[in-house]
Amino acid sequence: MFREYYYRWTFDLKSSPEDLWPFVADTNRFNRDTGVPPIEVDDARKPLRNARRKVHLSIHGMNLEWEEQPFEWVRPIRFGIERVYSKGPMARMRALAELTAKADGGTRVTYEVHAQPRNPIGTIAIPLQMKLISGPRFRAAFQKYDQLASQGVSPSLSDATAALPESDQSRLNLLGERLIKESAQLETSDARAAVERLIDFLRTGDDFSVARIRPYELADTWHISRRLLLETCLRATRVGLLDLRWDLLCPMCRGAHDAGSTLKELPGNIHCATCRVDIAANFDQFVELTFKPNPGVRVVELDNFCVGSPQRTPHVVVQQLLPAGDERVLELPLGEGNYRLRALELPGSQIVNVSPTGAPTSTVTLSESGWSNDVLNVSGRSSFSLVNKTNAEQLLILERTAWTDQAATAAEVTALQMFRDLFSSEALRPGEQISVGTLTVLFTDLRHSTRLYREIGDATAFGRVMNHFDVLKKFIAERDGAIVKTIGDAVMAVFRKPVNALMAMLDAQQVLANPSDGVMPLQLKAGIHAGPCIAVTLNDRLDYFGSTVNMAARLEGLSNGGDVIISRAIFDDASVSDLLNSRDFEAAPFEMSLKGFEEEQIELWRVRKLNV
Repeated sequence: MFREYYYRWTFDLKSSPEDLWPFVADTNRFNRDTGVPPIEVDDARKPLRNARRKVHLSIHGMNLEWEEQPFEWVRPIRFGIERVYSKGPMARMRALAELTAKADGGTRVTYEVHAQPRNPIGTIAIPLQMKLISGPRFRAAFQKYDQLASQGVSPSLSDATAALPESDQSRLNLLGERLIKESAQLETSDARAAVERLIDFLRTGDDFSVARIRPYELADTWHISRRLLLETCLRATRVGLLDLRWDLLCPMCRGAHDAGSTLKELPGNIHCATCRVDIAANFDQFVELTFKPNPGVRVVELDNFCVGSPQRTPHVVVQQLLPAGDERVLELPLGEGNYRLRALELPGSQIVNVSPTGAPTSTVTLSESGWSNDVLNVSGRSSFSLVNKTNAEQLLILERTAWTDQAATAAEVTALQMFRDLFSSEALRPGEQISVGTLTVLFTDLRHSTRLYREIGDATAFGRVMNHFDVLKKFIAERDGAIVKTIGDAVMAVFRKPVNALMAMLDAQQVLANPSDGVMPLQLKAGIHAGPCIAVTLNDRLDYFGSTVNMAARLEGLSNGGDVIISRAIFDDASVSDLLNSRDFEAAPFEMSLKGFEEEQIELWRVRKLNV
C-alpha cells in the first residue's frame, strides 16, 4: 500500500460564490480547460447503482479506468467527487472544491485533491502531474472564471479556445447578410443587431455553448426580445446558418435527449437510464426546440470530459450519497419556493416548502416504508438533518420543482405563425398523438358570407374573403398566435395566452367592420376557449383536437359578429380580467347548454369593444 498524496490550493477571487458557481461547478468545462483528455463512458444506458459509471481515458500513453462515484454538492458552497481506479497509476482519487464568501466581498475557493497511488509509477507520476501541470492550470482556470463572473459574462457566452478558419468566417458573414436581406421584418435596427450578435456568437462562442443554442436563454443574456431572437434563429435555419432540433427532456434530471431534427423523428417516449424513468413526449414541457450551427458554417464535435457535473442539473441544489445507517447534517442556503427531496433508488419523494416562517431545523428520515405525505416547511437558512435508515446506500437529491421558463417548448413554438409559415411540413408521425398542455383555441367565421357572394358576385366576394384571411393572419401573428387551418370562410388558430387571442380578435373585428377603402364591411364571429389539447397530424400538417377544440368551435357559433364569445377559462385569466375591467370593453355574462356538453349549463361571456 502506497501512501496517499494530499494537495490543497486556495484562490482569493473577486466574485461571489453564487456568480462563480455556474463556472466552477461545470466540471465538464473545468476538466477540458485544465487539460484533462476526453473520457469514454462504458454503456451509458446501463448505469451502476446510484448513478455510478465505468469510465476510461488515455493520458501520456497510459490507460486509466475507474468507477465514477456520484458527485456530492451543496449549491453554491461545495462539491466533490471520488474515483476508484481499476487501471492506471492511481488506486483512488478524491477532489473537493469549497466556495466561502469573504467578509470584505469576493470568495475564497479551496480546492483539495487526495490521490492514492496504485504502483511505483503512481508515486512518481502523481506528484509531477499535480505540482508541475495540474496546479498551474487550476489557478489559470479559476482566475479566468473569476474574470468572466466579475464582468457579468454568462458561461454560455465564453469565447472559443480557437478561432474559426477564414473560409468559415466568410460564409458566416455572407449568410448573415442574406438573412437580413431576405426578410423585410429584419430591416429594423433591433433585428439587424440580433442577427449581428448571433453571427458573432457563432464565430466566437465556446463549443459547449454553440452546440446547443437555447434562444430564450441567449436572449435573456443579451437583454433582447426573446421573440425576436427565436424568429431570427428560425429564419437562420432557412438560409443555412443553423439546424434546428427537438430535445426530449427527462422530467427528473431534465437532461436533454436529442430526439431529432423534425417532429416526425420525435419518439413517443424514451428511457432516461440515469433516472430510470420512461419519458413521454409532452409538447408543453418536455419537448424543447434548440439550434446548432449548420455543419457547412461551423463543425462542432463535442467531447465529454466529465460524466456527472453538478452544473448538468442546475435545478438540483443538493446531492448527497448516504451509506446505510448514516446521518448527515447540512446547513442549506435555499431560496423561497417549492422543492422536492427524493432518492434515486427509492420510489416517491418528500415535498419541501421554503419560506421565511419555516422551521430553522428539520430532520428527514429515509425508511423502507417510504416518504412522508406531509409538506416539510423550512426556512431559507435551514439546518437539514438527513438520516438513512434503509438497508442500502441512498443518493439523495433536493431539487427545485419549478421549471425554467427559458425553454422554447414545442407547444409554444408550434403555436407561432412564423413557425407554421417557415416549416409547414413539420408534422408528427402518422397516428402519433402528443399532449401539448393548455392552449387557447380560437374559431372565427364570417357572418352572412353566403349573402355576400350573392350580393356582390362570386369573384368580388372571394377576393374579400381572401383579404379577410390576410387581416386575421396579421393580427394573429402580431399577438404570438398561429392559424392552424382554414375551413371555407372559417379559421382555427391557437395561442399560448388567452389575452392575446381576445385582443387579436377584437382588433380584427374593428378593422373588418370599418374598411378604409369604402367596400362593404364584414362582420366576424369569434369564439375562444382554453384547455388541454392533443397534437396530431392531419392532411400532412400539425393539427389539434380534443374537447377544448370542440368547445371553441361551439362558442364561435354563438357569436353575432363584432363580438367574441369566451368561456370561463378565458374570463378567469388574470390578464383578460385586467383588460375587461377597463372602460373600453363590455363583457355580458350568460349561460346555456351546448351540443356535446349537455350535462351542465356553461358560463359564457359576450365581449365587445366599445366605441370610445
